[in-house]
Amino acid sequence: MAILQRMALSSHYLFTSSLRLSPNPTPISHSSSLFLSPSKTPFSLSKTALEREIRVFGFFRRSKNGFSTTSSAVATESTETASVAGDNAQEEVLAEKIVLPTNESSEKLLRIRHTCAHVMAMAVQKIFPDAKVTIGPWIENGFYYDFDMEPLTDKDLKRIKKEMDRIIGRNLPLIREEVSRDEAQKRIMAVNEPYKMEILESIKEDPITIYHIGNDWWDLCAGPHVESTGTIDRKAVELESVAGAYWRGDTNKPMLQRIYGTAWENEKQLEAYLHFKEEAKRRDHRRLGQDLDLFSIQGAIVRHIIEDTWKKIHMDHGYDLLYTPHVARADLWKISGHLDFYKENMYDQMKIEEELYQLRPMNCPYHILVYKRKLHSYRDFPIRVAELGTVYRYELSGSLHGLFRDDAHIFCLEDQIKDEIRGVLDLTEEILLQFGFSKYEVNLSTRPEKAVGGDDIWEKATSALKDALDDKGWNYQVDDGGGAFYGPKIDLKIEDALGRKWQCSTIQASS
Repeated sequence: MAILQRMALSSHYLFTSSLRLSPNPTPISHSSSLFLSPSKTPFSLSKTALEREIRVFGFFRRSKNGFSTTSSAVATESTETASVAGDNAQEEVLAEKIVLPTNESSEKLLRIRHTCAHVMAMAVQKIFPDAKVTIGPWIENGFYYDFDMEPLTDKDLKRIKKEMDRIIGRNLPLIREEVSRDEAQKRIMAVNEPYKMEILESIKEDPITIYHIGNDWWDLCAGPHVESTGTIDRKAVELESVAGAYWRGDTNKPMLQRIYGTAWENEKQLEAYLHFKEEAKRRDHRRLGQDLDLFSIQGAIVRHIIEDTWKKIHMDHGYDLLYTPHVARADLWKISGHLDFYKENMYDQMKIEEELYQLRPMNCPYHILVYKRKLHSYRDFPIRVAELGTVYRYELSGSLHGLFRDDAHIFCLEDQIKDEIRGVLDLTEEILLQFGFSKYEVNLSTRPEKAVGGDDIWEKATSALKDALDDKGWNYQVDDGGGAFYGPKIDLKIEDALGRKWQCSTIQASS
């Protein structure tokens, strides 16, 4: 069996952390994977690292040895340096006292946000009668709605918000109606809403549900909503921004105007959220990278320190270091399954001397080749290898800002699986704690619909991950169908200084 271990760090990310370097450290994430000897049942575990940007920042102070440990600045805790805390004492106290609800914790908040999306659409069409509506869901911190219309300005947003306030003040009822598909088609055609017709065609259930705001406006919708617009605190609603969004996310379809808004149960919650946003802006790595010169020489020094730390920890845990190519023959990615299951995230192939080559989206296949270069005795196991390697993902602009990733694989016997996975969990915790991350959300992600491998291997891999988590004593939730195409995984979401959660380390088990 083999265990794959993977750690990643982004060349453009900043960790917020209790470890104070000078200047800020670049974030690290870790992943690991595990494989069986050919003479045993094949099995593998992988642990993937940070792939999302961490827009946070810790204040640093130099000590005699170059760094010291202190608490990071947070929106919900007054832990900044004295001078900063003094300047923001009132805001920190405000944020500390208010715990913001979420859509999951408060159905009232979810209903408010959903209704705000409808109220905003009604307001837009009141001011801009030619605007065509599409979809308007609630989201993590509020809501949005997409419109086919001319580009909007900040001045337009103020007009829309004023009209929303008027609608809220009228205390109009939200009325649910069930109609036949034919009736829904007639009504949509009568108001000339082509996007709604397309949405109707995608709805498979009957009858069709419609929500009315009084007698003035209606929309295809399954709900839920508040009872009346007067339930909404107009002082707890704010329109935030306008962005372009392609219909259905397809670049070949029309560009729409997406209006983002935030909505809360009361004004105090909105104030706390706006304070949180300002704190996030102050810690945005794109601004801090420029201010602290982290995208040039200074950043290279920080990265060097972090990489040296990472290498030392891994070697102390029995890993050998690898360096593998950035490009491989396309056949390798066919054999690994990436071309069948991951092609949409890979760059186009290159033809060199009549051979097709591909930039690597992951490092795993190389490590398998290293393992297969010779026969191994059972006495050789576990074999642990690790690499800091750049991977290349074909993603929309802004999805990531560059990913530098460590992949580590642990090849082991079947009776070593549990201990090796537990070792990876311990290693992950050790590294994250060095950067001040002590709060995790842990998920056990199981077999997705699109996957390779037999049921017995998936069951064995999933059981191994579960046993290791139980042995570690970590609480976790099961994410049904959230695993990788080649195996189940443990996902760790870390909490940053502002209380935001980010997907970081992943431990995957695969054959």
